[in-house]
Amino acid sequence: MMKNFILTICLMVSFSLVSLAQNSNGVDMASELRESGKIYVVVMVIAVIFIGLAIYLFSIDNRLKKIEKQK
Repeated sequence: MMKNFILTICLMVSFSLVSLAQNSNGVDMASELRESGKIYVVVMVIAVIFIGLAIYLFSIDNRLKKIEKQK
């Protein structure tokens, strides 16, 4: 019963946030970055950060597997 209530509240909050996030006039900063070509720099920086995090997490996973095999 309580799970359903919490789930309902979470869904209502998320739907309200989505409706507030929609803006009909667009994002000025993104259009300026797109016009100047700097949006590609932003995308590449974010991609490098995510790739670095993925490599770091896989290396931690491999280390943990080695430790588990030793025990």
